[in-house]
Amino acid sequence: MNVLNFGSLNIDLVYQVDHIARPGETIASSAHQVFAGGKGANQSAALARAGARVFHAGQVGPDGQWLVDKLAGLGVDVQHIRVGDVPTGHAIIQVDRHGQNSIVLFAGANAQIDRGAIDTALSHFDRGDILLLQNEINDIAYIIAAASERGLTICLNPAPFGPEVRAYPLELVDLLIVNETEATGLAGASTLAALAALCPHAQIALTLGAAGAQYHSPTEEFDLPAPQVEAVDTTGAGDTFIGYFLHGLTANMTARDAMARAVQAASLCVTRPGAMDSIPAADEID
Repeated sequence: MNVLNFGSLNIDLVYQVDHIARPGETIASSAHQVFAGGKGANQSAALARAGARVFHAGQVGPDGQWLVDKLAGLGVDVQHIRVGDVPTGHAIIQVDRHGQNSIVLFAGANAQIDRGAIDTALSHFDRGDILLLQNEINDIAYIIAAASERGLTICLNPAPFGPEVRAYPLELVDLLIVNETEATGLAGASTLAALAALCPHAQIALTLGAAGAQYHSPTEEFDLPAPQVEAVDTTGAGDTFIGYFLHGLTANMTARDAMARAVQAASLCVTRPGAMDSIPAADEID
């Protein structure tokens, strides 16, 4: 079973600060680092580190080849990533002394993917394969519809959430993974019941940060707590959870076992700085 992740690739500019800057305030940063990032790329890295066979599709600019090379080095198949003329997407990330973050995102090349590239990438996958999507690239609704026609299993993580998500063909989604903010934006409340009313046929995973995660399907529902750890940087935690959870499902784990492994991986991720670089390897979890 293959996973096609059609998603973003970003350059993350991370600044360590005492507190997140308030409107009108100028603050000093005690450190600056550059990381590979983007929710799409992070989730492909997490899938690969968890042990999945993952293909990444997307677009970078001339300044982003090193991101493609980094994913390839992690074991991600990058044949469906294109290099265009628009600069690579990037994120400006403030991380405060408690490990909480604030992010400004510039889409760049992530918003310039044409339908020819979409159709070409999808043509290599068929029924039984999984499509993973976030909300950092353009034409999500088209990708969902085209993938559904090919019989792919569709997993959606609508992050970062925007009102356009409500117009996506959510009835075609087989697995929905959201945090509390995304759940509230999508369904009006951060509860499994509200999400299930919106996507009654889908598996749903609701992540709750330090409180763990919740799961719902038409046949099962449960909660799992998270280990208590000292957070350094929460930037890649959700992406780590998604990669490990989705790999567990592709490896025929039960939903409970897949989620338990994903929660452990996300908890370890937040004890390290960065996004992609903080994702743990499978042997660290197992």
